[in-house]
Amino acid sequence: MRKSSPASSAWRTISRVLVDVLKFLSLGFRSRSQLAAENLFLRKQLALYAERRVNACRADDATRITLVLFARLIDWRGVLTIVKPGTLIKWHRKGFRLFWRWKSKARGRPPLPADVRRLIAAMARANVTWGEERIAAELQLKLGIHVSPRDGEALSAQDEAP
Repeated sequence: MRKSSPASSAWRTISRVLVDVLKFLSLGFRSRSQLAAENLFLRKQLALYAERRVNACRADDATRITLVLFARLIDWRGVLTIVKPGTLIKWHRKGFRLFWRWKSKARGRPPLPADVRRLIAAMARANVTWGEERIAAELQLKLGIHVSPRDGEALSAQDEAP
């Protein structure tokens, strides 16, 4: 089985959650008796699963997100049958951790690789009269490595300190 990239997995999860939300919004246009009948029908199916002790298939990320979102709208402890209440709470906590991990991600430009930093430091030591702009220009012209002149200045000062 081929592994999908994190971006495609995230896109697939987001699209499935949006489909679930659109289905939920479309339920607002149905009559109360239709909703009650469908609810009873689904509860009967779940009762059959519980009676036969059939294991439910594992929920994917989109299902978990949708259940956590809809749990805010109803008293979910009374109607939850496919997972344990602790499982739903665990999903909610996992989503909260993922959100804050994403929210606290480092912003800005990634650091230069170690070999490029060593090269800049060696160039600064070998050519004392060159400034950071000259080192950046030499790297761009001769090696095709684009470095901000400010990065070269900070690195040469760091690497020369004892």
